[in-house]
Amino acid sequence: MDSRTIEILDKLEKTQDEFWNISHQTGNFINMLIKLMKAKNVLELGTSNGYSGLWIADALKTTNGKLTTIEFWEKRQCLAREYFEYCGFSDIVNFKTGQAYDIIKTEIKEMFDLVFIDANKQEYLSFFEVVHPLLNKGGVILADNIISHAKKVEPFVNAISNHKEYQVQILDLPDGLLMAYKV
Repeated sequence: MDSRTIEILDKLEKTQDEFWNISHQTGNFINMLIKLMKAKNVLELGTSNGYSGLWIADALKTTNGKLTTIEFWEKRQCLAREYFEYCGFSDIVNFKTGQAYDIIKTEIKEMFDLVFIDANKQEYLSFFEVVHPLLNKGGVILADNIISHAKKVEPFVNAISNHKEYQVQILDLPDGLLMAYKV
């Protein structure tokens, strides 16, 4: 990881409560997983200020991959764009602004190796339903806030845990991270 990316990650860690960023440990885990998988195409639902996306983009620089990131709030995505540009990731990031479910249904046609869900918790099940067909076999879905927002994400956790095409584990990272491998 280069010094500019570390600088911005350190800066954004101070805004974690305001922007609902993932933890440093979760970001590091996602970064390592992308490298281990040699993932080439990642979809992120919930750009916020770009903190998680920076971890993802850094890994994708290593794998020569691309990130598509969707954020409902244009103001947040504008912040993220600035950080991605400063860190030299603009060329590998495709920004989408609006309702994630609608954008996936109407604009997203490519297949993904990894999908990271960290948006409206009550919509996790709907997100799963639209990203499932876009996830390559052997791909991974990661979903944050599985422990911290357990009641809100319970329908999603039940659906993916009982889906015959997924092997699921909830990881004891801050806020809880669900990892689902598509078999």
